[in-house]
Amino acid sequence: MKQTTNSQMRAKVVRRQFWRKAVPMFYKGLIWAAMIIGWFVVFGLVVDMPNEYKLRHSVDDMREEYEKLETRYNTLTKVLDNVIERDANVFRTLFQSNPYDLNDDDENSREELNAVLLDLDNAKLQEILDSRIASAKSHNERLLESYVSHSDAIVADYMNLRCMPSIQPVNNSGLTLLASGKKSLLNPFHRTMTEHNGVDYLVPEGTAVFATADGSVESLSEKNSTRGKAITINHGNGYKTTYCHLQDIRVSEGDRVRRGDIIALSGNTGLSFAPHLHYEVRFRGAVVDPVHYFFMELSPEEYQRIIRIALSSMQSFD
Repeated sequence: MKQTTNSQMRAKVVRRQFWRKAVPMFYKGLIWAAMIIGWFVVFGLVVDMPNEYKLRHSVDDMREEYEKLETRYNTLTKVLDNVIERDANVFRTLFQSNPYDLNDDDENSREELNAVLLDLDNAKLQEILDSRIASAKSHNERLLESYVSHSDAIVADYMNLRCMPSIQPVNNSGLTLLASGKKSLLNPFHRTMTEHNGVDYLVPEGTAVFATADGSVESLSEKNSTRGKAITINHGNGYKTTYCHLQDIRVSEGDRVRRGDIIALSGNTGLSFAPHLHYEVRFRGAVVDPVHYFFMELSPEEYQRIIRIALSSMQSFD
């Protein structure tokens, strides 16, 4: 009896020891299983499998290709619409009517029109034809009048452009000669801020001075004036230009000049601080900034540069 009790006790002890070892191992197994499953889930979310990578990039490529096709389709649609509109305009010009709509389902109306035309006699058809011809002649005359009107406007615009002072009065291709702009500047003689009504080019005596537009010499000034020897040219359309402190004048009052003609040589005459050319532009009596009229020979970049040069000037030379 005692041996049986001892064996039962040993069995309980063995079972207790087994469970003490088995339970922690079971929980450790669960933890490791959870960690492995979590790692696979995270890896699957972050890293694409080869097949997933191919599918994802295949969809992206298809989307890009679709966008390209859509852009091309829209472009072709615009081109086609333009061609259709041009064709319709040509048809209206030639036949004085709207083009036929071949996609129109109303076949009955066309059949009725055809039947009406077939029932007309030759005299009536001739009358309709004469009316169409007269309408075409009238339209052609209007087009001719419009052509003449536009031609006259083009000639007038060209003449206006020729009369607009749109180049610099000296050769300043390097944009290094402009010394003073049109603004309030320090007067070199009175040492006060005075409004400067033109631009000054710091050039040596004897530099060629050009007419900046077509026109006629309106007046010449003598050497004893504050502007020294000077020329004023009337270009018409309200434009006048003045060139001051000249050394030698090459034109006479009343002469016709063209843009680019040499009209004088620069100098240092009159009330001049140093050899230079003072150049002014007036439009309908008002003094305007000459820099804004150099558009014929300046690129946009050069125009911005010469504007900065004019604004940065501090002193005039007359």
